[in-house]
Amino acid sequence: MKLKTRISAIAAIVSSQFLVLPQLAVAQEQQANEEVELIMVTGSFVRRSENFESPSPLAVIDSVAIDAIGAKNIADITQTLTINTGSQNNPDAFTQNATAGTSNINLRGLGVASTLVLLNNRRQVVNAQPTNDGLNFVDTSSLVPMIAINRMEVVKDGASALYGSDAVAGVVNFITKRNYEGAMMSFDYQDGAHGDNKEYVVQGLWGANGDKGNVMAAISYTNRSPLFISDRRLSRPQDDTSALGNPGSYFLTIPGVGALPIIDPYGCEEFGGYPDLRAPSGTIPGLEVGLCGFDFGPYYSYVADESRTNIYAQATYEVSDDLTWTTEFGYARNRAERGGAPSFPILTSPIVPADHPQNPFGAPVAFFGRAEGNGFDGDPAQTESDTFRFNTALQGIMDDGFWEVSYTRAVNDFLFKVPDVLNTEFNLALNGLGGGQCNPLTGTPGEGDCEYFNPFANSYTTAPNSQYVVDSFTGEEVIDSRADLEVFEGFVSFEAFEMGGGAASVALGAQYREEKLSQDYDSLANQDSFTFVIGNPDFEGSLDVWAAFGELALPVTEKLDVQIAVRYEDYGGAIGDTIDPKLAFSYRATDNFSLRGSISTSFRAPTVFLRNGGATSLQQLIDPVQGAQAFVAVRAEGNEDLTPEESTAYNVGFSFEPVDDLSIELDYWNFEFKNLIIQENAQAILNTDPTNPDRVIRAGDPLTGPVLQINSTYVNASSLETAGLDFVSSYKIETDGAGTFTPSINATYITKYDLADPQAGNVDGAGRRNFTNIGVSSPELRMNVGLNWNTGVHAANVFVRYISSYDDDQNCSDGTLATGGVCATNSFYEIDSHVTIDAQYNLDLGALLESDMSYVLSIGGINITDEEPPQLFTNSGFDSKVHDPRGRQIYARLAVEF
Repeated sequence: MKLKTRISAIAAIVSSQFLVLPQLAVAQEQQANEEVELIMVTGSFVRRSENFESPSPLAVIDSVAIDAIGAKNIADITQTLTINTGSQNNPDAFTQNATAGTSNINLRGLGVASTLVLLNNRRQVVNAQPTNDGLNFVDTSSLVPMIAINRMEVVKDGASALYGSDAVAGVVNFITKRNYEGAMMSFDYQDGAHGDNKEYVVQGLWGANGDKGNVMAAISYTNRSPLFISDRRLSRPQDDTSALGNPGSYFLTIPGVGALPIIDPYGCEEFGGYPDLRAPSGTIPGLEVGLCGFDFGPYYSYVADESRTNIYAQATYEVSDDLTWTTEFGYARNRAERGGAPSFPILTSPIVPADHPQNPFGAPVAFFGRAEGNGFDGDPAQTESDTFRFNTALQGIMDDGFWEVSYTRAVNDFLFKVPDVLNTEFNLALNGLGGGQCNPLTGTPGEGDCEYFNPFANSYTTAPNSQYVVDSFTGEEVIDSRADLEVFEGFVSFEAFEMGGGAASVALGAQYREEKLSQDYDSLANQDSFTFVIGNPDFEGSLDVWAAFGELALPVTEKLDVQIAVRYEDYGGAIGDTIDPKLAFSYRATDNFSLRGSISTSFRAPTVFLRNGGATSLQQLIDPVQGAQAFVAVRAEGNEDLTPEESTAYNVGFSFEPVDDLSIELDYWNFEFKNLIIQENAQAILNTDPTNPDRVIRAGDPLTGPVLQINSTYVNASSLETAGLDFVSSYKIETDGAGTFTPSINATYITKYDLADPQAGNVDGAGRRNFTNIGVSSPELRMNVGLNWNTGVHAANVFVRYISSYDDDQNCSDGTLATGGVCATNSFYEIDSHVTIDAQYNLDLGALLESDMSYVLSIGGINITDEEPPQLFTNSGFDSKVHDPRGRQIYARLAVEF
């Protein structure tokens, strides 16, 4: 039995933000609409009639609507959804360090791991490399070729009662084409207004129907060239300037004063550095007290250099009239290179000995800088992601229902590589024992195979460093991660008894899934050998989950439908088990007015990474024992005692059609979370228990020595409540000679985003960047206003996209930093509102030329006025969780169907 591909009335309204252009796929739609009887809608395991209206707020965006926005990938779709906020689709090295080349979804700003992503109703493996926050997410860039997608369905009110963990904020289900016959190819070219940022996408789709089944295969290849910060500088130099540069600074002990930072006497500004005087010039004769900063911004990229290959195949075989076998296979190969500085800062304070031949101080000094800086090529970070998916399922038809059993196996292998300076080898080189052939036990400093590394600025002139010595202390951290998912699932759906509005249906099912995650660090990282990325131990872990679920679909009357669902999941161990119910209704008060509502509880179980994994980073902390700042290794280790995050969600809304072809929808939603999992704050650990040797590792004296490492973990410690309104409307206007016009509006207004953060306290996060707490950027209003025009072989659309202003809790309005998220005498800096315009024109060349083949040419632009994202006084100069840094993108697409 085919799934219905024509979107229902309610779905057509919601998808109006994309504006369906019928002539782009008329043949496919007509073919798909034949023999339609019942459908399965995401958010239910019961098939319904095509006139069914979901009691849950449901957005459906079909393939025609996706084409209408010029989407080259799934991230292009989700970025335009007003209900999506805080997703990480830009390779921002400062907040998205190791996941360049990936994309994700963040419904309601509740976290990239709180939205369940499905492909044809099946769970997907998470990306093996987590975000900076320790969250593993489904990489939508590795999901399926765009050309194979028939529609995207979004359940917006939470669905743990049906689907289990990760469906806290909702469900996004990508549904591929079914029973496709023929062949199609599409060619996309996109050119950005800045730098050499271009994108090529080539896709192919083939399908054939036989007496007993169907086969379909799709492939896509994407090549995207990079866009560097230097191509479109959005940040100020001071926003991207590190205090540690090359030329650098040196801490020199001054008798009676102590250690002071001294700018490199051989030069700073003349070699590209930024002098930052910390005392009046001449305070120390012949020397300048201060730091020599380094502007690392131009080396980093807004858009990574990427290539993606995605393959998908599907086969369906009718074993008998009542039994169908379906098998799916998918493979994605993604490669990305993200720009980076010539070398990372060296935060271990290595000592340059007094007898170093270039040392102008005549005394040992601590180096505060980096091995390479101005004038050197950047060191990029590399990511390699390979994702394999397999699913096979049997579906049987009964007299009064159907059943299904399925097996899913999916694996993601993710490799991250980044160069850094090796601590021991760098110290040897400062002491004249550098070089791959130098034996530090027998060699003589500065002679033969043993060389000095010169950290001073005269390395730019009279005393350059050899590549031989630089290579000897340069290593590469390699993290080889693997995520593995295995799912056995079965359910049965049948009609149970008659009610006033028809037959009541019951769905019962069970699921077993195993999730595995491992991270294998290279041997140098295992030994904490690096001066910036430090390193980390290897880890592996797994979760075994048993679940049982049930659903009742009750047509109480011809006007009232009620849905009752419940799911039980057992994780064992400290996580334990959980039961989550859902109650929803849809009431059609009149032919043109209906009400809906739902209430449910949800949960998100601790992931394998949060329970068994961990990561190490360097943070600048203040030691209350020594009363001084220090760069300290903070090692977050997993916590097997974590319990699930829990939430309660409810939604009330209505659909109204006051006149023909005018549709209005309004929903109020509310999510209330508790037991949110966060990483312990390292500064809070140091302040609370500075002499605890299990949490605070010190050099020398374990109670009073300099801090080397803080051991933290993940804890259930926070709460979040968010609420808001979704508004959707469209009006179809048919004229006698000018064609059909369809104006539309889609908006989300956040009324509440209240956080209880152990460090930041109680925070009103609506309309705030939430840089200093556990939340995400939450502009209060997002709105898309569109107009579609269609006549004969011509069609066009235009969208105006608006994001409201919001406060930056990192910066104050007077240009100072907000200390601890507070501006003492001023308000926060306001991030400006942002308006962009997208437009597209389509020409049906096949109809124009009266060809038997279908040719559709699309020409369009994204942000056609080349608006800059609002300026933010932080690394890279914009909010990567909200805005797009690329500027104007002009594209052309030719789609050919045979």
